[in-house]
Amino acid sequence: MSHLKELTLYLSIENRAVFVDGTHLYNKILIHMPQLRTFTFYIRTEIDVDNSVHWLSSNDIQQTFNKLQWQQVACIVNYSCGTGICHVFSLPFSFDRLDYIGNTFPHITFNRVTFLKVLDSVHLKHEFFIRIARAFPMLKEFMVLNCRSPLWFLDNKTIQLPYNQSHSIVEFPHLTSLNVRRADVYYVEQFLHAAKTYLPRLTKLEVDYTSLVTVTDNFTRDATRANCAKVKWLILEDILVHSSDVHLYFPSL
Repeated sequence: MSHLKELTLYLSIENRAVFVDGTHLYNKILIHMPQLRTFTFYIRTEIDVDNSVHWLSSNDIQQTFNKLQWQQVACIVNYSCGTGICHVFSLPFSFDRLDYIGNTFPHITFNRVTFLKVLDSVHLKHEFFIRIARAFPMLKEFMVLNCRSPLWFLDNKTIQLPYNQSHSIVEFPHLTSLNVRRADVYYVEQFLHAAKTYLPRLTKLEVDYTSLVTVTDNFTRDATRANCAKVKWLILEDILVHSSDVHLYFPSL
């Protein structure tokens, strides 16, 4: 492989003791490929973290790529649920999938990404989803997971959430699939409320049934009706038969 001139890598690595960084890539791969001129890559590393682990930042990882002066590189590091996740990738981002990013990511546009998975390590507010919509303009499939309930929304019986009416609506013009089954009810509200998010092509929805009942006010709430109108596939865990109210609220089922 010493004569290789082009290399593309897409890797997901779990249960490592340390993140894969620029030093690791150089010593294990690039030093053995002196003729390499094009290196397109995405590498995600997941490690278990506790108080004994030194928490590295995105800047710490970025500095390890100094030897790749001919290659633009970006990185994302986030910690949640006892796990550290590091993404390192070449620019422009050349792949269609990005998993487990948190509330911080570079100010770049991921034009090719159609599948995105977000892990809530902090409380993601409306402004975050505005950033997501702008950074991922071609998004078709979106999954949101969270480890904790937002501090302002701990009672699942409450559906009136704090919201600034001056905020612009989050628009996902290409989104067809939304998975919030393992997300707090707050995020179900964020996506289904038509004054907060515009989902003109949503046809597949995975959601917790209790959260759906809460947010739609038992399938009577007008504010969430529009984003449900075109859903053809409604995936509700442990619910085998939909009630007549569900079918009326989701007329495309």
